Amino acid sequence: MKVALFPGSFDPVTKAHVDIVKRSVSLFDKLYIGIGVNSNKQGFLTISQREQMLRAVFEHEPKIHVIAYEGLTVDFCKSISAGYMIRGIRTVSDFEYEKAIAQMNHALAPDIESIFIVSKPGYSSISSTIVREILRHQGDVSQFIPTEALEYL
Repeated sequence: MKVALFPGSFDPVTKAHVDIVKRSVSLFDKLYIGIGVNSNKQGFLTISQREQMLRAVFEHEPKIHVIAYEGLTVDFCKSISAGYMIRGIRTVSDFEYEKAIAQMNHALAPDIESIFIVSKPGYSSISSTIVREILRHQGDVSQFIPTEALEYL
């Protein structure tokens, strides 16, 4: 069985995230969306809100499972028997950052492959960080967020 993990903070989930998930789900038997918990960071949304939001967005896709985790992502991959890690690439700087992480992950867990999915051009400028900033200033984020996620904001 081919199992993959798409890790991230998803604070909040964006249309760019959804695009990466939809384009990668057909490659695997099971795709986990892993919400990384960083106890040193204060999130915009709670972990519970992010889990509920992601489940609402992907409720009609039986191959997708949403779960929060702590610790090293490669250790979490092992715990769910994921042999693949999906990462979205929007820009050249994303690639450099993700490449470094993939190389470190490979050193820690050579049996887990990192797979990069390049963002569609229309989504390359969308990031959770920018969406949070718009939200903090009471701006309209509906064009950047899946409809199912709006009620959680």
